[in-house]
Amino acid sequence: MTSTNVDLARAYFQAVQTGDMATLGDLLDEAIVWHQPGANRFSGQHKGRDAVFAMLGGMMEASQGTFAIGTIHALMGNGDLVAATIHFTGRRGDTSMSMDGVDVLRIENGKITEMWLFSGDQNAEDAFWGR
Repeated sequence: MTSTNVDLARAYFQAVQTGDMATLGDLLDEAIVWHQPGANRFSGQHKGRDAVFAMLGGMMEASQGTFAIGTIHALMGNGDLVAATIHFTGRRGDTSMSMDGVDVLRIENGKITEMWLFSGDQNAEDAFWGR
């Protein structure tokens, strides 16, 4: 089961990196709970696939389409959880962000049901997104 979940997480990150929204929609459970860290306009708990897509769309709009996960350093599975060490970037006008993070995915019945994100420098990410 763990290797299957790691493969599903890999497919999720590939869909994010290529902008494949159809695959992304197929991988996210309709009732997903997404825990976005920090104290910025996107922070908090987002419940449901539509709410997650709205948040991600807002991030893309705020970053003028530059927000991206550039590198997936490692994917590690433990039962229904997969942890990913990543590097993400974004640009807003003259402001940019570039940092490592950790994403933890809960996978049940072939769908991502819950997601926790951790930023290497939460204060810098909060400043980038703003309130």
